[in-house]
Amino acid sequence: MRIGMLWFDDDSARTIEDKVRRAASHYASKFGSDPKLCYVHPSMLDGSRLDAEGVEVRAANSILPHHFWLGQGEGKARKRPAAR
Repeated sequence: MRIGMLWFDDDSARTIEDKVRRAASHYASKFGSDPKLCYVHPSMLDGSRLDAEGVEVRAANSILPHHFWLGQGEGKARKRPAAR
């Protein structure tokens, strides 16, 4: 995913599902569409994928703890028009 929104939430009283829902709600109000994918640090998941109300949550080593990288996911790459 190349384009998305980074969200930070270190509130230990919230579950990861709650954090993703809050981040997704903010994403939707900001961009006008719901995110489909969220990357988090592997320590935030127990080795499995999670689905939080339609947002697939995956682990990625490049994400810092307590950060959430939300977006539309890996769409098909657009084909460039042929050069003339």
